[in-house]
Amino acid sequence: MRPVVVSKDIVAARVLLLDDNLDLAENVKDVLERSPELAGSEGGKVEIVVAHDAQSGLEIARGRPFDVAIVDVRLPDAYGIDLIAPLRAVMAHGEVVLLTGNATVESAISALRAGAAGFVLKSFRPEELVSTVQQALQKVRLLREREKYERRYDALMNATEVLILGLDVDGDVVFFNAKLAALLGATDVDARGKAFAEQWIDGADRKRFIAMFRDAVAGTATKEFEVGMRDGTGAVRRVLWRLSSVTEDDPRVPDHVYGIGVDATERRALERRAANAEAMNAMAPLAMGLAHEIRNPLNAAVLELHLLGRGIDRIEDAKVRGPMRRRVEIVVGEVRRLERLLTEFLELARPRPPQREPVDLDRVVSDVLDLEDGATSSSKVRVTRDLAPRSTVLGDLEKLKQVVLNLVVNAVDAMPQGGDLTARVERIGDEVVLTLTDSGGGIDPRILAEVFDPFFTTKPAGTGLGLAIVRKIVEQHAGSVVLSADQAKGTTTVTVTIPFALDVRPLSKAPPPVI
Repeated sequence: MRPVVVSKDIVAARVLLLDDNLDLAENVKDVLERSPELAGSEGGKVEIVVAHDAQSGLEIARGRPFDVAIVDVRLPDAYGIDLIAPLRAVMAHGEVVLLTGNATVESAISALRAGAAGFVLKSFRPEELVSTVQQALQKVRLLREREKYERRYDALMNATEVLILGLDVDGDVVFFNAKLAALLGATDVDARGKAFAEQWIDGADRKRFIAMFRDAVAGTATKEFEVGMRDGTGAVRRVLWRLSSVTEDDPRVPDHVYGIGVDATERRALERRAANAEAMNAMAPLAMGLAHEIRNPLNAAVLELHLLGRGIDRIEDAKVRGPMRRRVEIVVGEVRRLERLLTEFLELARPRPPQREPVDLDRVVSDVLDLEDGATSSSKVRVTRDLAPRSTVLGDLEKLKQVVLNLVVNAVDAMPQGGDLTARVERIGDEVVLTLTDSGGGIDPRILAEVFDPFFTTKPAGTGLGLAIVRKIVEQHAGSVVLSADQAKGTTTVTVTIPFALDVRPLSKAPPPVI
């Protein structure tokens, strides 16, 4: 068996000794430095630093770490019991042991209440001193070990991408990790004690979550289930949960229910978009065939209505001519709406590939706003422009105009009583960002995940294709479009991001070589 080699380079413990009795301090130092019990399992030295008054001791403790402070009850400038709190404040997990020559039950209780780890009577035996200091060091090591594992636990909880939730048996929040806190827009501390289902589960799925929670409390293994959860903005996100109960004392009675969740919102959106794309691909041949069959009779109907209108204009009786003219105009308007719906449907089902040329997005926005100036003025919409010049992207001019036009029309429609529309174009890093903000009351956050789906609309006469076309065109330009709402301010913001055209200079011909 190999002998244990004590390394003097390893510091097993650091002890601060405060005693104005020089001889006693020297004896205590000698006892502790020679004690093999304090050297630790790996061997090492016990480092002792001596101070003879309270002020010097506190200054030393603030300047370097100590595990244990041994303090005389009576010092020239302070009482040892009054030093317990300030010493513990500057010693991370450090403990304080008192030296006293006249200990009573009352003084011992006072010392323990003040936070002392123990006390040693003067005229002590060396083994008594070593045992007390050893117990204090063991407590320090346990506290530091606990802190280490708590840090690992927190790191694991907050580094994972899954949502982690802890509830008591009443369904109130005990804890959740940073990922869930970010989703809910609430801190762990603020959420504690709140009823989780009532606070964050969407009303349509609340009963289901509560039923699954009760099954978990009863000890029944729950299957994975999906519910809607309201995030910090009020939007509903789809989350897959699995719940299980945990017992600590009585195995028959659960203490907590733990939940592991995965945010499936983007997955569901991708699945929905894939299904829509598949449907559109399937309908594309049918749409192209129908387009020809529908447009011909529509054009014929418009022509006949035009001729009918000319005939009505020749009627002399104004009482007859006026109502008939209005009816014709209504029919013409409906036919135009059908033509527009057909055009939008064809654009979505079988879009042409975009052209690639340098386009100043700020100029596109400015031109569209000029075009819609009559509509915004008549709707009492105040337009604010903040357009950074030379915000150039590589794309299709006409398609980008369609994007901006659709967004501006939607914003104006959202403000029938008037309001404010702010258009901003700026370059951020390697991207050009367009934001349009209207004061139309703010869209319901619960439908944010569906607004870009084809045929989804909140307008009585809407087609539900405008935003779907916007997203398709933006994605063709390697960009993204996001819609957000602030119901407190009554605003809705659409953000379009497209890569900046890093080099848009035309290629010049190289001059012929000189011979």
